[in-house]
Amino acid sequence: MQNDSFLMAYRQAAFLQRQTQLLLQSYQHWTRVPLIPPSAHSVQDLINFVYPVASHIAGDDPQFNYANHSALALFKMRDDEFLGLPSRYSAEPMVREQRAAFLAEVTANGFVENYSGVRIAKDGSRFLIEQATVWNVVDITEPKDILGQAVVIKKWTPL
Repeated sequence: MQNDSFLMAYRQAAFLQRQTQLLLQSYQHWTRVPLIPPSAHSVQDLINFVYPVASHIAGDDPQFNYANHSALALFKMRDDEFLGLPSRYSAEPMVREQRAAFLAEVTANGFVENYSGVRIAKDGSRFLIEQATVWNVVDITEPKDILGQAVVIKKWTPL
């Protein structure tokens, strides 16, 4: 199963420590504000963060490599179902021009705030994400090398 390698890596303390660092530093690099309070920069703080946070790796068909508890609950999945899932399966297909414009904006600016879009949970239910920030995940020592993208969802509404 393709998710096995993602799941094994995800459950390793070293991966979670590194991914937490990348997510938090990248977010602050692009937005100039911390994602979570500066005093709360541990793996557990992000995993238990009130807002859903998820990321996927860069590539032709990006796959999820991180989700905190809030994101897993929102998408109604366990980590073994979410990790390794192509991120395109979490969303309704976007119109090609809208998708291209959105990705170009994230690439050009490093992040996009107040993003909204319809997402799909495991049970088929749909919800509108609002007030989401999508950002490029980078090692801030080499911010031109995009490792993936991440999202924090600050508001959502069941449809």
